[in-house]
Amino acid sequence: MSLFKNLFGKKEEPINSNEDFWNWFKKNEKQFFDVVKQHKNIEKGFLDKLSPKLNELKEGFFYLTGMLNDDTVELIITTDGVIKNLVFVEDLISSAPNIGGWKFTAHKPSMDVRGVEIEMNGYNFSSENINFYFNEHKAYPDEIDITVVHNDLNEGNKFAIMNGVYIFLDNYLGELNFATSIDNLTIISKDEAQKDLVPIEKLSSFLIGRQKEFIEKYEGTRYNTENDAHAAFESELENGNVLLAIIDTDLLEWENKASHPWILCITIKYDGENTKGMPDDETYKLLDDIQNKIMGELKDSEGYLNIGRQTANGEREIYFACKEFRKPSKILYQVQRNYVEKIEIDYSIYKDKYWQSFNRFMNN
Repeated sequence: MSLFKNLFGKKEEPINSNEDFWNWFKKNEKQFFDVVKQHKNIEKGFLDKLSPKLNELKEGFFYLTGMLNDDTVELIITTDGVIKNLVFVEDLISSAPNIGGWKFTAHKPSMDVRGVEIEMNGYNFSSENINFYFNEHKAYPDEIDITVVHNDLNEGNKFAIMNGVYIFLDNYLGELNFATSIDNLTIISKDEAQKDLVPIEKLSSFLIGRQKEFIEKYEGTRYNTENDAHAAFESELENGNVLLAIIDTDLLEWENKASHPWILCITIKYDGENTKGMPDDETYKLLDDIQNKIMGELKDSEGYLNIGRQTANGEREIYFACKEFRKPSKILYQVQRNYVEKIEIDYSIYKDKYWQSFNRFMNN
C-alpha cells in the first residue's frame, strides 16, 4: 500500500463543506502567501489551485487577491453580482479561520470614489466624466431608477462605455450594494440627459438614504395568503401544447408589493413530449411534492409569498415574492441537491419591486 502512495501521491479529500475547504486552505496557505507576496506566477501558483476547490464546494464563486499591506494578503470571494450565490460567499467567509497574514472578504468592497479610476479600451471612467440623476415614477414610488451619464458615450462606443461604467460602479459602490440597491439602470450620453446632472460621488449616500426610507416604510409588513382567491389560466401555444397556470389573484392586487421585492422563480423540467407539454400522473405528483416541501420552508408569515405556478412545454415554474433573498437561495439549493437524481431543478432570484413580471396575469 505504501508503495502505491509513494508512486501516485496521496489522494486529496473531496471538498464537501466550508470546513473541508478551509482545512485544505490551511495546509497550503504558506505557499499561497509566498506566491502572492513575491508576485511570482500568482495564477499558476495560487489561483489555478484555488479555483477547482471552490468549484467542488459550489459553482459560481470567483476571486480576487493581492497584498493588502506588506504583511497581509487579501482574498476576496465574489459572485460577480449573481444574487442567488451571495449568501454562500458570506457563509464561506464567516466560517473562515484566523490565519496570520491573511484577510478574507465577502464580495468586492466599496471604494472611495476619488480612488476609482479605470482605463478600458482607450476610455477613462472616473468621477471626472461620470454623473447621474434619479428618475421618479409616481406609479412606482419606491423604484430606484438611475440614469448614469458618461461624457464620452456615443453610438459608436456605446457597449464599451456601458461595460466600463458597470465596472466603475461595481468598484465604487461595492458588489453587494451595486447588485441589490438599484432597480433600473440606464447609461446615456451627455447630449441625451433630460435632467440636471448630479456628481457621481453623491450616488452612494443617495442610495443609503433611500434604502433607509424603504426599510422604515415597510418594517413588519406581512401578508396572509390563507383565504386568497386563485384563478386558473389556460391557453394553447403556437406548437399546439397547453399552458396551465394557477395564480393568487388576490395577492397580485396587494398595494404593498414593494415590501417583498425579490422574485424567486423555480424551474422544474420534465419529459412532456407525448403529453402536449404536460406532466404525466407520476411526474405531476412529484412536482406537487417538491412545491409542498418548498412552501413548508418558505412561509408567508415569514415573508415569502407564493404567487402561483405555470406549467407548459415540459417545464413547471413556481413563483414566490420574497422579503429578502438569502433564505430562498439556501432552501432552493438544498432542494436542488435533494432531487438531483430524480428531476432537473433550477432557480433564479431577481429584483422586481412591483412584480411587473406578472402583469400578463393581471391583464387577463
